[in-house]
Amino acid sequence: MAAHAILDASALVKRYADETGTPVVNHLFRRLPPARLACLNVGVLEVISILVRKRNANRISDAELQQALTNVHGEILGAPDFTKTAVTDSLIGRSISLVLRHSINATDALFLRTALDFAAELRAIGNDLILVASDLRLLRAAQAEGLKAFNPETQSESDLDALIGP
Repeated sequence: MAAHAILDASALVKRYADETGTPVVNHLFRRLPPARLACLNVGVLEVISILVRKRNANRISDAELQQALTNVHGEILGAPDFTKTAVTDSLIGRSISLVLRHSINATDALFLRTALDFAAELRAIGNDLILVASDLRLLRAAQAEGLKAFNPETQSESDLDALIGP
């Protein structure tokens, strides 16, 4: 069984700006190749928005922002193997029930629906998915829906290794 990971913006931004959980997210990127990593395409825009807000608040410099944008492009946007799922009308329609059931916001519902669909595809071929996020409401919803959930802010590299396996 091969583990795959899908990262929401709260986790993915840790790859590009130093935050609580950054070492764990970096460990994830070392452990899994791009072909086993995924995100929602709008999540990448959210990461960029977070980075700009950090720059505007003087928490990162202009140079750090530019380097982060270069890294986002190289590792995600320009990486053909990194799965980036598009938001479609169908995805929106299939996400509504998740908002109602878990009281999560729209982007989290889209992300969770994407993760559930991806997990079903992976499980059909003997693989599994780990949802990586720092948003506690999203993590609770993911677990309630039967997904493996991982919080890089509160869990360790060894916890991640246990989920990923050898």
